[in-house]
Amino acid sequence: MQFSQELISLAAAAETALAGRFAAIDAVAFANTDRVMDSFRAHRVSDSMFQSSSGYGFDDKGRETLDAIFAELMGTEAAFVRHNIVSGTHALSIGLFGLLRPGDILYSVAGKPYDTLEQVIGISGKAGDGSLADFGVSYRQTELNADGSFRTDEILNTLKTEPQIKVVFLQRSKGYLNRKTLSVEQIGDLIRKIREIKQDVFVVVDNCYGEFVETREPGHVGADLVIGSLIKNPGGGMAECGAYLAGTARAVELASYRLTSVGVGVEQGATLGQNKSLYKGVFYAPHTVAQALKTALFAAYVFEKLGYTVEPKWDEPRYDIIQTVQTGSAEGLCAFCRGIQKGSPVDAFVTPEPWDMPGYTDQVVMAAGGFTQGSSIELSADGPLRAPFTAFFQGGLTYESGKLGILSAAQMLLEKKENKA
Repeated sequence: MQFSQELISLAAAAETALAGRFAAIDAVAFANTDRVMDSFRAHRVSDSMFQSSSGYGFDDKGRETLDAIFAELMGTEAAFVRHNIVSGTHALSIGLFGLLRPGDILYSVAGKPYDTLEQVIGISGKAGDGSLADFGVSYRQTELNADGSFRTDEILNTLKTEPQIKVVFLQRSKGYLNRKTLSVEQIGDLIRKIREIKQDVFVVVDNCYGEFVETREPGHVGADLVIGSLIKNPGGGMAECGAYLAGTARAVELASYRLTSVGVGVEQGATLGQNKSLYKGVFYAPHTVAQALKTALFAAYVFEKLGYTVEPKWDEPRYDIIQTVQTGSAEGLCAFCRGIQKGSPVDAFVTPEPWDMPGYTDQVVMAAGGFTQGSSIELSADGPLRAPFTAFFQGGLTYESGKLGILSAAQMLLEKKENKA
């Protein structure tokens, strides 16, 4: 790959400036790896747990032990991890449908959830398709403040005046919004205040993109249900599918009844030879997340110096692996994604084009040159074709490959500017 001298010099300056931040990321990765290995030892992980089960999958020791490991790592009482949950949206649907009943209210306190949940909730889509709204579940929403903090007084007042609220929903990452990601400390502070006035609500956290970025997870600070996808952070680039739900014993039990059926829950579920990749994934996860974070920091520095608005900035705290770059135009967004695709290990020859992606309200352009389809712990970028035409970038199994992808995207944007001039 050929890069301009301007970019080569900028990359060198970036790595000099980022040396201290990279060291801090490595320290978190070491602490989280220590937690993972302690859990593996405590639960006596052995080769026998990698064996396959079929049919009902009764007494699958590997599955049961992995559930216990995830509960421990997520700071919760219980968990289940399943390879046949097809996406983060699927996992969130399992959790929400498991906890909510007709007449209940779902209350999102961090603004609008990710686009793919709109039809699940019933914000968009057709009546009768089976959304929560079709089953008599109402929806409320409170925005974040401009600085990314919770509107705590409004949230607490709403909880006092609307007793039908059953689930308080927090999306940790920004999704397709230009807002800051929530820290575990922020989440914990809000949960403590909620518990002071209302005990009988489930606090549910969409933890996608946030696992192992800090040394604590939302379960450590009181969340009732924490949900994430294995083809993001906790799968470490090794899991080829699946998701987890971790939380209180009751919340996990109710969610498990939606996963299978009432009375069955997590007692069944053939693993079909997937256990080893899931164990390897969570083992690799702290290190792989560190690689993705370094790639995101490098991207923030490079694109900020090239004159683009980025969030977070390279010298700001970060609580997930997502990096945004406001490209300013549809052409710029497409050029960014095409650069990422060109700098990917798989399908580098493909040219991403905008399309009507199922579950999204705007056309989306997506670069996805990973080994696993849809994996966003691997180098990937996407964004909806709407102002300010923000590229949402994440992943990088190795910092070295991520760096190449970022330079490729930067080169593509520079060439677009030159051609336009």
